Order: sequence, then structure tokens, then C-alpha cells
Amino acid sequence: MSALLVSLLALALGASGALIFANRGRWPTIFGVSGTLIGCLFGIVPAIGVVLGQPSQSFRMAWDVPYGSLFLQLDPLSGFFLIPVFLLCAVAAIYGAEYLEEYRGRKALAPPWFFFNLLGASMVVVILAHNGVLFLMAWELMALSSFFLVTFEDEKESTRQAGWIYLVASHVGTAFLLVLFILLSRTNGSLDFNRFSPSSGPGLLFVMALFGFGTKAGFVPLHVWLPEAHPAAPSHVSAVMSAVMIKTGIYGLLRVIMFLGAPEIWWGWVLCGVGFTSGMVGVLLALAQKDLKRLLAYSSVENAGIIALGLGVGLIGLCAARPVVAVVGFAGAFLHVLNHSLFKGLLFLGAGNVLHGAHTREIDSLGGLLRRMPLTGATFLIGAAAISGLPPLNGFVSEFLIYLASFKGAVSLSGSGSVPMFATIAGLALIGGLAAACFTKAFGIVFLGQPRTAQAQQAHEVGFAMVLPGFILAAGCALIGLLGARVVASMAPLVSEVTGISLVAVHASLSEATRSISFVGLVSGSLVGIVTLLALGRKIALAGRPVSTTVTWDCGYAEPSSRMQYTGSSFAQPLTGTFGLLLQTRRVLLAPMGLFPTEASLVTETRDPYQVYIFQPFFRAIGRFFSLLRPVQQGQVQLYILYIAITLLLLLVWQLA
Repeated sequence: MSALLVSLLALALGASGALIFANRGRWPTIFGVSGTLIGCLFGIVPAIGVVLGQPSQSFRMAWDVPYGSLFLQLDPLSGFFLIPVFLLCAVAAIYGAEYLEEYRGRKALAPPWFFFNLLGASMVVVILAHNGVLFLMAWELMALSSFFLVTFEDEKESTRQAGWIYLVASHVGTAFLLVLFILLSRTNGSLDFNRFSPSSGPGLLFVMALFGFGTKAGFVPLHVWLPEAHPAAPSHVSAVMSAVMIKTGIYGLLRVIMFLGAPEIWWGWVLCGVGFTSGMVGVLLALAQKDLKRLLAYSSVENAGIIALGLGVGLIGLCAARPVVAVVGFAGAFLHVLNHSLFKGLLFLGAGNVLHGAHTREIDSLGGLLRRMPLTGATFLIGAAAISGLPPLNGFVSEFLIYLASFKGAVSLSGSGSVPMFATIAGLALIGGLAAACFTKAFGIVFLGQPRTAQAQQAHEVGFAMVLPGFILAAGCALIGLLGARVVASMAPLVSEVTGISLVAVHASLSEATRSISFVGLVSGSLVGIVTLLALGRKIALAGRPVSTTVTWDCGYAEPSSRMQYTGSSFAQPLTGTFGLLLQTRRVLLAPMGLFPTEASLVTETRDPYQVYIFQPFFRAIGRFFSLLRPVQQGQVQLYILYIAITLLLLLVWQLA
């Protein structure tokens, strides 16, 4: 545990140094980056060790805060979730050192590195905390530090609005968590996790946890903050928030489920329903986006849904005494947590490179960037293939496990028990197909074809510090894809702890899955090797020969222009049109007129239906209600003291009654 305490100390010192030397040139960056790197290096080693089977570690000491002690514990569950936190914070710090250079000297409440290091430290404490008060304090610090990072460019109205939406959503979720912990501690009067004894029905506590942690995880319909906050934040912060911060919601939900004893089967049904809805809504809204970072943010909603599907299948298998279904389902969900951290971090950093090099995130304003930004294009392509679930990359392995668990459940469960299994299979297939179309659009429109604007024409590759993190994460995607069987087998202690199934039985349940993954990895790896050899042989064969290039068939146009290319909207229209009833896309058409029209245009806009039809009317109604209370806000201190005195008097009467 000492290494993790050193890790937290390094992060805290990095934050303090950045704040103290705020106006001293590069010193805030030096303190922030070095504190993060040292902290992550010290922290990731024990986290990996406990996941691989080393004993759990704990740190406990008395403090003056009531309801328990200062209690930290590293076990396989917390260790697993710490691995992507440390990895993503480290690579994001390297990236941010160059990304934030153009903002140096900017006036702000505090340097961004102060809040970045606080965010990293707070996520570590959230995952290690085994006391409710400590957990909620770290949870609140995580929300506030990320809020200040989201509103970094607070001179923009859209950024300020995104920050407030995020802050309100975070505190709505925290309100559910506060009630949850109060209910968990009522029996023993302690908020230490090892003394929790649910006094209320476990079903109610599960629902409270689902709402509280689901808000952070981005489950539909609690996701509306996510596509607002992630695009507004600096790109390395977006990568951390989307890749690992939202996973603290998944972690919290799992931790609470472990408190509640034997799960009920309807919990699995609910998670499958939430996962199906989140996956479908997330990928459809991603497909309709024109902003590259908003597309990636909605894709995080989709992947949170895939994780929920795996957890739901695992819970149903656990309740139905189907250990293979439970083990493989949970293993798929856990691995997708790690995989999404890698490829979504990679994609957000790639989007940041595009923004830095072309100065726009608008997909339809880009094009042809692969020639101008070849390194960014190569890593973005790997991330796009991985998130689409294509072998031999990591996204395929985790989704394959969830498929396998669902097939096993559909075959072994009878009657209504097989319904969520078939729904998961159908949902994963549909989500996977739409995700492939979405990222074909993202990569194709941004990196292929011809530049659509002067911004794309003048785009340039970014520096080494912004390219290196992408290659590190891309290598992680490839390694997990090629070594998937070993990675899955190494997760056995984690799955055993969460499910309560013996380690021997977990290894036996994972054996069939690892054999299949090994075969797919061998075949796909061989194909990649063959293609690489053929490409190398072609290059050698053409060496020294004159090689000319020409345009593709251009339909007879003498002077084709970039306007004749597909736009992102037109590429996605066949799919978004199919789901038009859900998306409610607005179209503004200026039709061509006459024999020789001079202008014509079609503009489409797809807004989040949950925000437009649920949350905006709800909060407008709340605003109208509170506007009725304005007469009592007179601005006189004496009157406010009178309000306090009346309130105290009423409370006293109520207590004595």
C-alpha cells in the first residue's frame, strides 16, 4: 500500500507545485507532468500485481470525521480499475505538455495542471476508498476538478453552458449516492464498507446505485452531460474523462452490488435493458454528429451500454446458477472497460491532433488529412478499427466474450430466461454494425478524399509529444487483440472475487473462450502478417521503376471539386433516415431552381431527443417554479436572518411534538 500512498503524494505535490509556480513560465507544466508521471509509475505496479493474484492491501487510520475511519483498500476490483486510470493519466500528461503550450500565460483561476493532478488523485481515492465519507469527498473533488477543466476556455458561451450542465448532472447523481450510503449504514452506524449491512431492500439500493453511478457512467437517459462536457474540455482532458473517469461509475455500481449479497435476477434484466438502450441510442446519435469530439462522446455512451450488457448477462448467469455464463459475461464486461479506455483515449487524442493541426472539429470541413497528418491518421485508423470490434484488435476480444456468454445463456436457459440473452446478441450485432459505419464515416470523411476547406488544406502534423501517446495506446489495442487469451486468463482472480465463484471453476469456465480467442488471434495475426509481407514485396518489386498516379473514375466531370465528395451527413443519411423516428433530424432544404441553378443546399441538425424532450422542459418548469419565490428574495440581511430564525423555530416545534 505504501507505493499507492507515494503515488497520491506525487500527484498532490504536482498539483501544489503547479499552483505555487502558476506564473513562472513552464514550471506549472514541469510540476504537473512530472507529478503525474511519477504518481502513475508508482501506482500502476501494485495495481497490476493484485489483479494477477497478489494479496490485497489496505491502509486504515482513525480520523476526526464521524462514521468510520480513513480506510483505503487495494483488492482485485480496485486494482483493475486503477490500471487504466494510471495509464491514461500518464499518456494524457505527456500529450498535454505540448497541447497546452499555446495557452501558456492565459489568465485563469489556477493552472490547468493543478486541476488535472487533482482529477487524477481524486479518481485514485474514489477507487481505493472503503469508507463512505471518504468516497463522497473524493467523488465531489473529482466532479469539481473536472468541472474546472471542462470550463478551461470559459470565454466561450458554449463552454460555460457545458460546464453547468455537467456540474448539475454530477450533483444530481451525488444526491442519489448520499441517500444510498445513508441507507447502507443505518444498521451498524458506520460508513466503512466492510461494515455495511443493508437495512432497506436490496432492490431499492440497487436502483439508487444505478441512478447515482449511472449518471457518471453515461447510461441513457442520464447521459446528456457527456456530449456537452467532453467536446468542451481540452482534448487530453476529454481522453481522461471519457476513457477512465466515466468508468468510476461502473466501478461504483459493481462495488455496491458486492455489498448487497446475492443478486436478484431482475437486476440483470434491467442492466441488459439499460445496455441495449444506451448502446443503440449512443451509436445512432454518434452517427448523426458533425463535430468529431461530440461523435466520440456519444460513442462513449454506446460503449457504456456494451459494458452494461456484459454485466447484465453475467448477473443473470449468476442468479440462474450458470457459472460459465456468469464468468464469461463478467470477463467480457471487465475487459471492455479496459479496451474502451485504450481505444477511446486514442481516438480523443487523435481528435485533439486534428483540432491542433487543422483548427476545426467540424467533420464536413476536413478531408485529405492522411497525407498531411500521416502519423495521426495511422493511429486514428487503429482506434477506429478497434472500437468497431474488428480482429485482431482488442475491441473484438471483449465483445466476443459477451457474445459467447449470451449464446451460452440462450442455449442453457429456458423460457423467459433466454430473452435477455437473445436481445443482447441482437443488440450487439446491430450496435457493432452501426459503430463500423460511424467510424468509417469519421475516418473516411476526415482523413481520406480531398480537403474541403482551406483549414484542411493547411493542416499539419503535430509534434512528437502529441503523437507518442497515440502510438502507446495503439500498441495496447494491438497487444490485447493478439494476446487476448492470456489477458482473459489473467483476469480470473478478479472475476472470482466479484462473482464468488471459486478460482478453479473460473479458470475452467474461461478455458473454452480462451481457446476460441487464441484461434481467432492466430488467424487474424497471420493475415496481418501476410498482408504486411505482400505490401513489403510490392514495395521492393516497384523499387527503381517509374510509378505514376492518376485520378479515379470521375463520372465524366472535367474539373471535379471537393464539393462533389460525400459529406459526413450524406454518408450517414441512409442509416440515420432509417431511424428518423428516434433521431428527429431537422432538415433545411434550399432546392435548386430553374435550368441553371446558382445555389442549392441541405442542412441537417440532430439534437439529443432526451435533452430536448425531457430535461430541457423539466428544468424550465423548475425555473418557473423558483421564479415564484423571487418576492422573498429582498436583498435585506435582516430579513434573511428572520427566515433562519423561523426555520429553526419550526424545526424545534416539530422535534418537540
